[in-house]
Amino acid sequence: MENNEKREITCEIKEEFGVIAEDRRGWHKELNLVSWNHLNPKYDIREWSPDRSRMGKGVTFTKDEIVVLRNLLNDLAI
Repeated sequence: MENNEKREITCEIKEEFGVIAEDRRGWHKELNLVSWNHLNPKYDIREWSPDRSRMGKGVTFTKDEIVVLRNLLNDLAI
């Protein structure tokens, strides 16, 4: 593959956990379990267009990482 060729990225939402926020355009920031390029699913936080045809940049977590994140959030003094 040449440097200027883009590789197609596939994703399949395996499980939906919920919407974190919605912006004025109707995009949802969501937590989902997503399989990228047919690999093992990861926990994923990103924005999705209302029909899920487009997505924003996001962050993915393994199961171990999401457990650490959950513990950090539980320890926040809010």
